[in-house]
Amino acid sequence: MKAVVQRVTRASVTVEGETVGAIGLGVLVLLGIEKGDLEADLDATAERLAQFRMFTDESGRMNRSLADVGGAALVVSQFTLCADLRKGRRPSFDGAEEPGRARELVERFRAALERAGIATQGGRFGASMQVELLNDGPVTFVIEPRPRPGGQP
Repeated sequence: MKAVVQRVTRASVTVEGETVGAIGLGVLVLLGIEKGDLEADLDATAERLAQFRMFTDESGRMNRSLADVGGAALVVSQFTLCADLRKGRRPSFDGAEEPGRARELVERFRAALERAGIATQGGRFGASMQVELLNDGPVTFVIEPRPRPGGQP
């Protein structure tokens, strides 16, 4: 799993001119599901994300969590995060999970966030989506919960 998490003041996803998901204050999560990802990793990452201190307090320090600020999460599946770019000029997506399983795990991630008290919205799996956001900060984090081949974190 790879997740790009951006703190936003607003974000939305549109498919064929229709808004399918939108939030105000919160996070946009671009989520790539890789072969071998464990349900436990998704659950733990969602729980951690709900409590991860990335919002500023009155002193301007990142001391408040998504749960603390009553923020929401817009979760958008993005298999391109799983691309291997080490060779050639065309990305390889061999490491991306097959679509049926990936869809299940994206929904599991959303459900885990909701169990942690975070309201969620989502994109439309497999669709061509337009994602619009206002990154706040900018604040962006990349989460990869398991070690990568070759010792990469």
